[in-house]
Amino acid sequence: MLDVRRLRLLRELSYRGTIAAVAEAMTFTPSAVSQQLAALEREAGVALLERTGRRVTLTPAGVALVGHAEAVLERLEQASAELAAAHTGLVGAIRVGAFPTATRTILPAALAALGRDHPGLEPMVDEIDPAEVAPRLRTGDLDVALVHEYDFVPAIPDLALDTEPLLEEPMYLASGDGGDSPVRRHDTPGEAPAGHGGTPGEAPVRHGGMSGGDVPARHGDGDSDGAGDVLARWRDASWIVSKPGTLCHTMTVRACQAAGFAPRIRHHIDDFATVLAMVAVGQGVALVPELGAADPPGGVRLTGLPMRRRTQIAFRRGASAHPAVAAFTAALRSSLPGGRRTGHAR
Repeated sequence: MLDVRRLRLLRELSYRGTIAAVAEAMTFTPSAVSQQLAALEREAGVALLERTGRRVTLTPAGVALVGHAEAVLERLEQASAELAAAHTGLVGAIRVGAFPTATRTILPAALAALGRDHPGLEPMVDEIDPAEVAPRLRTGDLDVALVHEYDFVPAIPDLALDTEPLLEEPMYLASGDGGDSPVRRHDTPGEAPAGHGGTPGEAPVRHGGMSGGDVPARHGDGDSDGAGDVLARWRDASWIVSKPGTLCHTMTVRACQAAGFAPRIRHHIDDFATVLAMVAVGQGVALVPELGAADPPGGVRLTGLPMRRRTQIAFRRGASAHPAVAAFTAALRSSLPGGRRTGHAR
């Protein structure tokens, strides 16, 4: 009989690629992970792993077994959900991951509704970039999370997870308004204010890492013509973007690349309120979603773009019917203004 805990380790290895990464994620020692995987190979009776330098790759039999492991773990999630539904009342912790904009604008009302309807539940929120959500859901560090994707950064499918759409919002180019005049929001692409280019002589900044910023947008990932018309006017401006490795960073870089230029990045800032404050004092321009631009300071111009950010609710496959997950999802949907809702499960 194959051990489920060892199957979980094999599944994580298929995602992470190294024994050390699996050990760190699962709070084991590398030697313990190696021993458990060796025991799984003995149980299976065939080789499941091949070593390639420091990395470990799965044999065809190992890949096939991971597929079965996904199905087994999904059924276990369903069983857990059914058992939880047999309890009277919802009690205990529910661990929630959310990106900063959602934490500020969506979660407060949802948590208040959850507290009214299910006072025995204890939501525990961890602010996290969507790029980091999947591994933490798989390992059970989170129960449910809010994630997002952009036109230029589509979500990468994860066989261990399911998602439901929550809301969709437009994107804006935030630029200085040239003074202390009230903010003007443009629903259609507009002209860049005169004289708001980049700093003379400022050298382009190159960034590597995990952001994927060097990869141009794939065909169909965004409206490169409509958005590009606006963005191209700002090719000489200084740009304010999120940190490398975040989806927001990748979105800005790819959108600019689709418009025919690489952004000259001056500041790396994750909080959109701070981004807008920097834009207001002439430190650069930025791409900001509607929720991040809800309360812009004076001196900021918001130009509408034919780009969208879509927020989704993510959880382990098989866990959608878990009473705590379902209660949290219902609280999220009931707390949204009707015009923002995008429907239910895909």
